Amino acid sequence: MEKFILSLDQGTTSSRALLFDKKGHIRSVARKEFTQIFPKPGWVEHDPNEIWSSQVAVAAEAVSKLGIDGKAVAGIGITNQRETAIVWDRKTGNPVYNAIVWQDRRTSGYCDKLKREGHAGMIREKTGLVIDAYFSGTKVKWILDNVEGVRMKAEKGELAFGTVDSWLVWKLTRGRTHITDVTNASRTMLYNINTLDWDNDMLDLMGIPRSMLPEVRDSSEIYDHSDTAFFAAKVPVAGIAGDQQAAMFGQMCVDRGMVKNTYGTGCFILLNTGNKPFISKNNLVTTIAWKMGDHINYALEGSIFIAGAVVQWLRDGLGIIGSSAEVESLAAKVEDNGDVFLVPAFTGLGAPHWDQYARGLLIGISRGTNRGHIARAALESIAYQTMDVLNVMNKDTGMNIRELRVDGGAVANNLLMQFQADILDIPVVRPEIAETTALGAAYLAGLATGYWNSIEELKEKWEIDRKFTGSMDGETAGKLKIKWADAVKRAGSWTS
Repeated sequence: MEKFILSLDQGTTSSRALLFDKKGHIRSVARKEFTQIFPKPGWVEHDPNEIWSSQVAVAAEAVSKLGIDGKAVAGIGITNQRETAIVWDRKTGNPVYNAIVWQDRRTSGYCDKLKREGHAGMIREKTGLVIDAYFSGTKVKWILDNVEGVRMKAEKGELAFGTVDSWLVWKLTRGRTHITDVTNASRTMLYNINTLDWDNDMLDLMGIPRSMLPEVRDSSEIYDHSDTAFFAAKVPVAGIAGDQQAAMFGQMCVDRGMVKNTYGTGCFILLNTGNKPFISKNNLVTTIAWKMGDHINYALEGSIFIAGAVVQWLRDGLGIIGSSAEVESLAAKVEDNGDVFLVPAFTGLGAPHWDQYARGLLIGISRGTNRGHIARAALESIAYQTMDVLNVMNKDTGMNIRELRVDGGAVANNLLMQFQADILDIPVVRPEIAETTALGAAYLAGLATGYWNSIEELKEKWEIDRKFTGSMDGETAGKLKIKWADAVKRAGSWTS
């Protein structure tokens, strides 16, 4: 019987399930969107039960499309939106509040307080992170402080906290297993990336009981077996990585100095820095890339909040395109941006600026400006933000980054990819299989179960679809970079 690896890709706006074969090819896909909840400006929530029900539905659909059952699934890999926080009752399994999503800004004021009190250096040293509402620790504190009766239950050991991977494993195993992996733990602002354990100082600072926390495991090992009705057999749950680390592994950026960018709702750029944490001096995040047995890889990460979302804004906010796919043809109708620059700081600026009070800016508009110029400026903003992050990665590490491996929905846009190569002046490499996030989770599960034998075997499966090389002259690129930097400066601290 042919066997497959099932990858559960639980994202910010949809749950997906993909089945991969031995060649690393996708044989079946299912996807289901779920509800985005916006209770107040800057607040973003999901219903944890809807996350689970949508993930179960697509897993069953992907399996049934191939006409197989659980006996043909060699392992399950999980990849997930990382910093989203869920707290649930250990006895009933019911969430005590909605999942607070990574995009949520409700804890910005508390983060400001932590900075004023002088905790930034300690937090960076222990966790590798900057102080920001993005990370999940402050979200857990908010739930404990603001949902009636929850703190008391937490202090009695009755509650569990987890990122979305923990929630899915809990549900897959009917509450038998409460775990996370090192990649997701390293995004909480509660985990010490040096000692590889939850940090007591951070827990005390935020008032979070250790009893709530999941056990932290490797990214590739057999954690438990599924215990659900939709599989005919107990399937090993064997790989977990946060979405960006999974994409990095799926891109086979497994050697020091390799870098990838995922162009999704936001952009997430990870540089493999080897087996020791590298603390940034330029506002990048130090994170764990993965851990397998005694081998651990760290990464520097730059998170850009708005990338593909800027195209959605053109569609839904301005109404200048009917579908996201139209943006490339509209932008191609003009020769250049017409001196128009768009800084998409709709929810603040991420790396390397970390200005949560910045807001969006469209500048350079004249009577000659048309929809094409705005569309082009929107696309170019994604490339400029990527450039800003890669520039500080070079400064921090002294590494000579030689190519950028790219994935995510926006990489199908050839105009964007070419401009990215132009403004960086290094090759931009698009893989044959663009579903690198799900692929990375599948690879991690497949290695743990013996479906694949080694990383070397997986390297041989990685194939290039297209390589974009820079063709812009240095003078033109230099002028564009100067104007972009000026626009970013003008967008800063708007709401403070």
